[in-house]
Amino acid sequence: MIVRLGQFAATSCYAAVVPDGSGRTATAFHLDFADYEAEMPHHHHRQGQLILALHGAVTCTAADGLWIVPPTCGVWIPGGVAHSNHPTHNARLAYLFVEPDAAVMPQNCCTLSISPMVREMILRLADAPAVSAADDHFGRLARVLLDELTLMPGSGLRLPTSAHPKIALVTRLLAAAPADRRPLGEWAEHIAMSERSFKRLMVQETGLSFGRWRRQLHLLVALRELASGASVQHVSGTLGYESPTAFIVMFKKAMGMTPARYLSAQTGERVVR
Repeated sequence: MIVRLGQFAATSCYAAVVPDGSGRTATAFHLDFADYEAEMPHHHHRQGQLILALHGAVTCTAADGLWIVPPTCGVWIPGGVAHSNHPTHNARLAYLFVEPDAAVMPQNCCTLSISPMVREMILRLADAPAVSAADDHFGRLARVLLDELTLMPGSGLRLPTSAHPKIALVTRLLAAAPADRRPLGEWAEHIAMSERSFKRLMVQETGLSFGRWRRQLHLLVALRELASGASVQHVSGTLGYESPTAFIVMFKKAMGMTPARYLSAQTGERVVR
């Protein structure tokens, strides 16, 4: 099923894509944001959910973290966990809803690297009728798909957040202006803390040092912008790098490939019908 969110009012689009009573252990949908940019505010549902980027990217906020999901990856959200999604303007997504206890999936939100086979199985399941017998072709496909999904490795594309007011202020300001290159000492002064205390509190609240947190932010913003069609030069400037070369070095160190190779790897995507 392909869902163009522009066809639905904001108050009803969630009900339109969240399945119930399909008779299968898992149900999949296509969502096309190419002509309609929309943000799904915080909500939750009974089933677990995998959000898979087919093209473009989606930012997901849930629990104590933020995930920017590029193509080849998905974010897993257990049932009952409140979350919000914000796609890039060119995003095409697939949602996989998994019935409770249908598969041994992580108990916490996380990103998963999705193999081409699992991706194609999700897209095939999205072609299924809304209601069918649990033991028909699509029911059997759903069971095999879940067996494979439990084997998918984590990708680590998470940016930890914090409810602590001072850490939340710094991370919010950096997320809004990732090109801000103020050193740790200036940020500590900005929130009226000593540099040592701020450094310790940052690790305590997020599990990352200030420098590592900012690099992770830059990586996730870069993945989102590249997936939306931005050039390497534009992304480099957005993140405040002195040159595109410096940005490329950071990206390659984190992803194991240059931005050009990363973008090339996305061109083999299947066209959503």
